[in-house]
Amino acid sequence: MMDEKFERHEIDMDLLNKYLEDKDYLKLKNQIQKYNPVDITDYIESLDLKSAMLVFRLLNKDDCIDVFSHMEKDHRTRLLEAFSDKEVKFIVDELYFDDMIDLIEEMPAGIVKKVLRHTDKSERNLINQFLNYPEDSAGSLMTIEYIELRSYYTVRKALEVIKKTGVDKQTVYTCFVTNEKKTLLGFVSLRTIVTNEPETLIEDLMDEDVIYVHTDDDQETVADVFKKYGFVVLPVVDNEKRLTGIITVDDIMEVMEQEATEDFQIMAGMSPDEDDYLDQGVFNLAKKRIAWLLILMVSATFTGSIMTHYESLLGQAIILTAFIPMIMDTGGNSGSQSSTLIIRGLATGEISTKDWLKVFFKEFRVALVVSVVMSIVCFIKTMVVDKVSVPIGLVVSLTLIFTIVTAKLIGGMLPIIAKKLKLDPAIMAGPLITTVVDALSLLIYFEMAHIALGI
Repeated sequence: MMDEKFERHEIDMDLLNKYLEDKDYLKLKNQIQKYNPVDITDYIESLDLKSAMLVFRLLNKDDCIDVFSHMEKDHRTRLLEAFSDKEVKFIVDELYFDDMIDLIEEMPAGIVKKVLRHTDKSERNLINQFLNYPEDSAGSLMTIEYIELRSYYTVRKALEVIKKTGVDKQTVYTCFVTNEKKTLLGFVSLRTIVTNEPETLIEDLMDEDVIYVHTDDDQETVADVFKKYGFVVLPVVDNEKRLTGIITVDDIMEVMEQEATEDFQIMAGMSPDEDDYLDQGVFNLAKKRIAWLLILMVSATFTGSIMTHYESLLGQAIILTAFIPMIMDTGGNSGSQSSTLIIRGLATGEISTKDWLKVFFKEFRVALVVSVVMSIVCFIKTMVVDKVSVPIGLVVSLTLIFTIVTAKLIGGMLPIIAKKLKLDPAIMAGPLITTVVDALSLLIYFEMAHIALGI
């Protein structure tokens, strides 16, 4: 039977709150130790500061560090402000180095001073070095807590090093091999080490085909490497291929979530923001949205200008106005479909900028199939339901063909062009594509009507 310590327990907040209200702290401590640190974090974040401090102090050493690491920024801040110097020192001493860097980067200046006061000079120098790496770079993500071996070590010596230093490392399952100048030579797994004879040399066991990233590589590049190779840990080197740190999969999962959120916000026509929605003020949220809305509003005035230009045409064939919303909506929807697929393909690495010609021809063929089917349905509908003349029905149906083809090609190409220009492809998403396609669809519509109807 599984030991009770490792059983999965669903957190019972009502029970915990009852123990808390009854001041039965012994039962509260025993009960809360049964839960996963992530669930404990959710519980503590639901409490007021006084109760949160009390519950946090009841946790054992390992759990309180895990819980603190999982907390949202605002909850970390309020605890650190309330902590005694002794408690701050304990947190600083026990946190993994990369978690401490993240803590310092996101905390207010007053809290940072309180944290740094409890670090020694060498650690402060390392912190300053890490803080100087570009934001969102591999250097800012990495940790220095890894197992480092020399190629001339025997298996016996390597195991001694792992046993001696592994307690404080983020991972011991992958060990990196370097020379005296810290140049990265390769890696070896713990499984390989423990399954070989004690006198076997590490250089005979290590894999020299090591994949790594540089300290100044963008975090999206790092995420792409993790996704492509399925790593759980990735070494980070400087320009001279010296090992400077590692990035673990849990850190990169946060990056992936952050990048996905940022893309969704950009695609919706908003400035990227990492703060939680409920934690932000009304004016801050408005500020993030209004810039894009103003740009799109001004861009949409071109649509009005086009309609004004063809005012005489509309005056003589007023029935044309009835189909404008349908044509514009269909064009915008068609462009958004293509742009969404291409943006996702670029984000996952499925599509690269070199594939632009393949994308162009594929979208062109898809657009032809879709537009022909829709134009036939549209023509039947205009004849049977709307009972318009054949020339008007043909104008509307042919306009749909040209609009859908144009929209899908624009939706497929603009994200690739953005990527080529080193812009975020998500910029070329729904709102912008729709604005561009609306103007073009009207131009096509009115020009075809002008030619077909002779007005």
